[in-house]
Amino acid sequence: MIKRNSVVAIRKLKKNNEKISMITAYDHAFAKIFDKAGVDMILVGDSLGMVFQGHDSTLPVTMENMLYHTKIVVNATSKALIVADLPFMSYQVSFEKGVENACRLMKETGCGAVKLEGGERIIPIVEHLVAIGIPVFGHLGLTPQSINGFGSYRLRAKGDLEAEKLLADAIKLENAGASGIILEKIPAELAAKVSKMITIPTIGIGAGKECDGQVLVCTDLLGLDEDVNFKFVRKYANLAETINDAVKGYIDDVKSTSFPSKEESY
Repeated sequence: MIKRNSVVAIRKLKKNNEKISMITAYDHAFAKIFDKAGVDMILVGDSLGMVFQGHDSTLPVTMENMLYHTKIVVNATSKALIVADLPFMSYQVSFEKGVENACRLMKETGCGAVKLEGGERIIPIVEHLVAIGIPVFGHLGLTPQSINGFGSYRLRAKGDLEAEKLLADAIKLENAGASGIILEKIPAELAAKVSKMITIPTIGIGAGKECDGQVLVCTDLLGLDEDVNFKFVRKYANLAETINDAVKGYIDDVKSTSFPSKEESY
């Protein structure tokens, strides 16, 4: 029986200087493929609000959405560590509400860890969750749940003050017991400094190659949205074109009555 990755296994990858692969997933079909391909971790991100639901931010995503999608991804996989986002307003309202929602996410879905955005302000809940056996990943830099405060999705921590705060927050998250930190859209030099400074893994997205691992949104790397052309995204396929051609072929065959054939009929 293949043992599913745990946060302990992921930390061991950093210790052994082996880079960590992570990809987002929100449904059974893709999660199953990614797991079979051998990805180390799958993030069920609240990015589903933008890439799956069509919103212009992650803010509309609910706890029920996260419970639904995370359960599907867990059931579709057997090897990857599944990390699930706590969505906007699921932990910001109160300490008690945050703990309750994190417990629900782990208990009702079977995920291996939860992820929260922010630094110093989330330390109390991180410490408590770790104490009761819930692994936690932090998220620093461009934190999408704070988009209204940031005003844009531009590079974060470019200035000295914000960079110093990010470094301090990373240390605080490690000391609180976090199992790893997502570093999003920050200067590569700063991400490298964080990665060397802490013993827990850093997973970068738009944060350079010196992070301990990388994460990309699945629809971006698969080329499912032709309008996505972010600097930090490498497209490993052009599935938008492939799927478009396949559907056009299907439509043509239906219109011409060549589908279904005699062999494809009962």
